[in-house]
Amino acid sequence: MPLTLPKLVRVGHSPDPDDAFMFYALAKAKIPMNGFEVQHVIEDIECLNQRALKNELEVTAVSCHAYAYLADHYLAMPCGASVGDNYGPILVAREASAAKFKKTIHGAKIAVPGKLTTAYLILQLFEAEFEPVFIPFDQIFDAVESGQADLGLVIHEGQITFSKKGFEKIMDLGEWWHDQTNLPLPLGVDIIRRDLGQETIVSFTKLFKASIEYALAHRQDALKYALTYGRGISEKLGDQFVGMYVNHFTVDLGKKGEQGFEKLLSLAYDKRLIPCKIIPEFVRLE
Repeated sequence: MPLTLPKLVRVGHSPDPDDAFMFYALAKAKIPMNGFEVQHVIEDIECLNQRALKNELEVTAVSCHAYAYLADHYLAMPCGASVGDNYGPILVAREASAAKFKKTIHGAKIAVPGKLTTAYLILQLFEAEFEPVFIPFDQIFDAVESGQADLGLVIHEGQITFSKKGFEKIMDLGEWWHDQTNLPLPLGVDIIRRDLGQETIVSFTKLFKASIEYALAHRQDALKYALTYGRGISEKLGDQFVGMYVNHFTVDLGKKGEQGFEKLLSLAYDKRLIPCKIIPEFVRLE
């Protein structure tokens, strides 16, 4: 009988501790691979958003904002989401100018980590009048420090390291979202291409969920691996950051998480920030 070759699935995820933590078991083959061979494609989230627009990868992390342009070709996975529960992207300023912007950010020049990031979408929901300056996420602090921008819209581990770099928090947009909606804020979601077929879609989604559950059950080993993507942050801060964005919503987005995702896209459409009304469609594992 001929051998059956593993099914290759290219998986895009960002070079961040939370994503690395989720994929630890797959990267190190800690769990049965169920006939899949996983090729990791590690790029900045905005680069992954752009690749998804071209349908390049079978599975990829994307911004929830980007999903509004991807729903025809991809299903959302119920596992792997990065969700802020009363926290999320933050606006920071140089300490010398922070007081001014705590009153209003109207008209400010703001360094933003990409047009399709959820951070940019939630900022537009909060304030319509500002000047975006699109900057790679890891150069946001430099842009504010140099005066290229008045404020920085900070994602990833910058949300917990900003004060050590001499910046002051103006506001947390995840807190604002929670105050407005009483819902969690889904920021990133993993998606899978529809043309893989139902059997492959369900089987791989189950494998990915098992990877997340393995990492949570073997936290120290998974965290050690994840910190290789931590851009120099300490083990303590890395653990804190992973804890923020690998949580019960990551294992299963659930009703509340799905409602947050739907609300985000609904409000974006109402304000004409996305071109059409999108209701996220999820892989169902039952």
